[in-house]
Amino acid sequence: MTSIKVIGMGDGGPAELLPGYQEMINKSEILIGGDRHLAFFPEYQGEKVAIKGGLKHVAERLKHEDKSTVVLASGDPLYYGIGSYLSRHLDAEVYPYLSSVQLAFARFGESHQDAYVTSVHGRTMKGLAQRIDGKKKVAILTDSENTPKAVAQYLLYYGMNEYTGFVAENLGGRNERCTSMTLEEMAEWEGSPLNVVILKQLSEGPKWRFGIEDEEFFQRKPEKGLITKKEIRTLSLGALQLQEDSIVWDIGICTGSVAIESAKLAREGAVYGIEKNEHDLKNCYENMKKFRTDLTVVQGKAPEKLDGFPDPDAIFIGGTAGDMQGILNVCCSRLKPGGRIVLNAVTIENLTQAVEGFKERNYETAITLAQISRSKPILNLTRFDSLNPIYIITASRKGD
Repeated sequence: MTSIKVIGMGDGGPAELLPGYQEMINKSEILIGGDRHLAFFPEYQGEKVAIKGGLKHVAERLKHEDKSTVVLASGDPLYYGIGSYLSRHLDAEVYPYLSSVQLAFARFGESHQDAYVTSVHGRTMKGLAQRIDGKKKVAILTDSENTPKAVAQYLLYYGMNEYTGFVAENLGGRNERCTSMTLEEMAEWEGSPLNVVILKQLSEGPKWRFGIEDEEFFQRKPEKGLITKKEIRTLSLGALQLQEDSIVWDIGICTGSVAIESAKLAREGAVYGIEKNEHDLKNCYENMKKFRTDLTVVQGKAPEKLDGFPDPDAIFIGGTAGDMQGILNVCCSRLKPGGRIVLNAVTIENLTQAVEGFKERNYETAITLAQISRSKPILNLTRFDSLNPIYIITASRKGD
């Protein structure tokens, strides 16, 4: 296989290419790229190949190609681009141009070394809220579906009004346009599909530290308090040992207190929850909006519908609705190596059933009995009110 070169370019076309890049293109025998890139080289003498339907079929061809080849890409091919794929699979050499994010911040007149950069290009916006919440500067790579308009409407739904927007379209091209606007204005935006969105925080948004107070959550009325209490929640989350990119399941999500704090710990991951009670889900959705956490939640009785979730790194089981064995069958078989399951039990019977169930599935358990009391004023004195004792069972596969 001959060497493959991946060359980044801007919307200004060949005139903006470094001299060495142009020479590589001229000497190549095959030129690969999108239709827009190939159109910049009408007099190219070699074979032109348009990228359609993804990179896999192009990569398969290049594995057996013996002609010198150049692949054209936008901006920096290693920055959310095709460069990493081709360098990893085909040992391609990468020659970058300015990235769209660099150009956008230059037009905005802001430094970008402290910016958080993410992409919704060809991806879902699911989870974007918790990823960017609290960030001072954010750059978002968009596409024809996840447009600046869609991004603004999404952020407004979660009440993220402390941000102002900047949309940079067709950067480097003849139709370049850069516009500062409010999120409300961006929610009505129409323009080129080739754009980058920059968000800048103008004021502090709401902040919630780890261990959110119980009364902050929307809860079932008149039976308030049907959530995992703060003390039990923090102990359980500590036992899960979540990483920034963890995939988390919450079985019996109820009002969402554990799932919401999980999403704030695993911002770059994802949280999936299931709940059988419709009225609890309504509170869960209100809490998701309030705490700016975009979870995937389904109504149903576990283990049904769990097959639609990706394999988890961590699982919290807050309720089993009488099907302990069925839930453990799925959870223990789907948990990734090194992962943990944390199950909260109120009764001795559930504790015994859970421990025996984990043992049968070759899982080791550690059990904490949490007996929590909270201070409560009585006239000018103080007494303690006890919460229900909770067994916190942490399970991990033997050998992990």
